[in-house]
Amino acid sequence: MSKLVKIQGLEKSFGKVQALKNVSFDVGPGEVVGFIGPNGAGKSTTIRILLGIIKRDAGSAEIFGKDVWRDSFEIHKRISYVPGDVSLWGSLTGGEIIDLFMKLHGSGNREKRDYLIERFELDPRKKSKGYSKGNRQKVGLIAALAVESDLYIFDEPTSGLDPLMEQVFQEEVEKIKKEDKSILLSSHILSEVERLADRVVIIRQGEIVESGNLDELRHLTRSRVVLETEGDVSKMLEVNGVHDFIQRENQGIFSADHEHLNDILIEASRLKVKKFEVAPPTLEDLFMRHYQG
Repeated sequence: MSKLVKIQGLEKSFGKVQALKNVSFDVGPGEVVGFIGPNGAGKSTTIRILLGIIKRDAGSAEIFGKDVWRDSFEIHKRISYVPGDVSLWGSLTGGEIIDLFMKLHGSGNREKRDYLIERFELDPRKKSKGYSKGNRQKVGLIAALAVESDLYIFDEPTSGLDPLMEQVFQEEVEKIKKEDKSILLSSHILSEVERLADRVVIIRQGEIVESGNLDELRHLTRSRVVLETEGDVSKMLEVNGVHDFIQRENQGIFSADHEHLNDILIEASRLKVKKFEVAPPTLEDLFMRHYQG
């Protein structure tokens, strides 16, 4: 099978509001695809269609070559899913809920469960009605990661977690990657997607506006340059490709178009360079390019 997830021309409306417009992308075997966009862009709607929770209006959506609506029962045997806000049974303990989820899935690993409970610093004896949002997320993550799945779907999985637990999650996902498992990761934490994703799909107002690996997408944004010279650094303002110039004494900070980097270097050398730093654009730069304003 060439693609584990295949979406083509997906459409969905809620009343007069069109939530998805001709959405198409895929997830290959052993691939981590980052699915990013602002709130209301259509990420969760797309994921709910993939899970067979809501029915699409048009287009096709398949997982493992099976239709996500018609064959959802068979598909769910081979996937793990964590939403951005995990709801639990308040009268059960965290440990009981994890065991229930594992039993429902049918392929749980108790040793891995215990390891993950320790890693995420969860008290499994406490009733879930007393859990914070972060602890509810931990229950969902532990249950999802403790079972063997071919595809993991994470929709804002670290919502409510502190930075230390976000780090733990990222480390565990990297282990899944090494096992050639496929992952669809929707996250507002762009550094998380940048660290984990092989490919990025950007959605805006229900439409896919860009997709590709990070190297392919970085040409869309400018690099950040910090330049310190012996000469008057303000002369850099006259160079093609220099934008958003800020001067601090003889240090200039600006963004640079990649196609003009040679011109920028030539002019900088005339000013006798004392310091020259270039930082490649980040995923956040890509995101802001599509959504600012």
